[in-house]
Amino acid sequence: MEVMYPRCAGLDVHKDTVVAAVRCVSEPKHSEVRTFSTTTRGLLSLAEWLSSHGCTHVAMEATGVYWKPAWHILEGDFELVLANAQHIRNVPGRKTDVADATWIADLLAHGLVRGSFVPPAHVQELRDLTRTRKQLVREVSQHTLRIQKVLEDANLKLASVLSSILGKSGRAMLEAVIAGESDPETLAKLAVGAARKKHADLVDALRGRVTPHHRALLRLHLRLIDSLNAALQEIDASVGKALAPIRQSAKLLTTIPGISDVAASVVVAEIGTEMARFPSAAHLVSWAGLCPRNDESAGKRRSTRLKKGAPWLKTVLVTAAWAAVRTKGTYLRAQFLRIKSRRGAKKAIVAVAASILTACYHMLRNGVEYRDLGATHFDHHDKTKTIGRLVRRLRDLGCDVDLKPAA
Repeated sequence: MEVMYPRCAGLDVHKDTVVAAVRCVSEPKHSEVRTFSTTTRGLLSLAEWLSSHGCTHVAMEATGVYWKPAWHILEGDFELVLANAQHIRNVPGRKTDVADATWIADLLAHGLVRGSFVPPAHVQELRDLTRTRKQLVREVSQHTLRIQKVLEDANLKLASVLSSILGKSGRAMLEAVIAGESDPETLAKLAVGAARKKHADLVDALRGRVTPHHRALLRLHLRLIDSLNAALQEIDASVGKALAPIRQSAKLLTTIPGISDVAASVVVAEIGTEMARFPSAAHLVSWAGLCPRNDESAGKRRSTRLKKGAPWLKTVLVTAAWAAVRTKGTYLRAQFLRIKSRRGAKKAIVAVAASILTACYHMLRNGVEYRDLGATHFDHHDKTKTIGRLVRRLRDLGCDVDLKPAA
């Protein structure tokens, strides 16, 4: 095979060490392997050693977060390639760190390593913030469920009456319970707004058996939720600052039905704003894991399950798709209903999520707002096919159809 990079290196990165294999086809001793520490001093020594051999390209595996320090130190001096570990597996046999590093260098030299998408530094920082925010929101939900579990154990059916046990009414009642109040009438009078119309139901729901143990658990979970909400406010402020350079791009995405400000910040944090990294919208959809995988043997399709892709991006797009299909008179809703009738809601919602991501690609690349094709797009797209489908449906229902052109 043709050697594309005559002077390159492969790195096998671990928590405390990094094994580097240099491959230089123009020297008598064309390969050399050394082990360095992953401390800053060790990584700087690695950079000097690679420079002394005249390396131009360096490849490494994406191993957890351990590749990031090496990437930050080597970035700018070398052409870096981050490889998916599943894509560069060696043949089965004896496996050592030296063999792994040498194998990565050999693959890189022949151009057989497909680099993973690594966004710029400011986008990486925004990505860290949005992912941390999602984790904090999950923790708030978990503690809310634990509060509901404690209430059920105390036979307080508050969740059966109120839509949110942490709303204004529910929070006031929980604070009173923690303070020692046990009279159902007194607790029910703490309801505000529309909850006051449910006074009789609240009295029945608040008649339970609350012990000091229950009050201690409720106090603990409420304080943790307050701390998490305070942290979420700090995260939102940091996200706003990180979005400043690309705020216009995120604002464009909010013109898509179903895409909120939070969802737009997650999308730009996951895919960036420069679409030159993806040759087409189909490549971006495949990278996100919103298309069927290719698994064919002997002319038979064995599996059409979705690829794993980018889980952080996929979940927010599917959530946005569910919100988009509730907007009447839109192309996305028409697409969902059209596919749902044939293939079910799950596949239909994934198709809508892929359409949203396709729109994001073109909007970010061209800097334009979203333009909806309308709910009647598919009717005008292929009128003959639509007429045939409706005629077959009427015949299945026992109707005799005679088509005549309109006057």
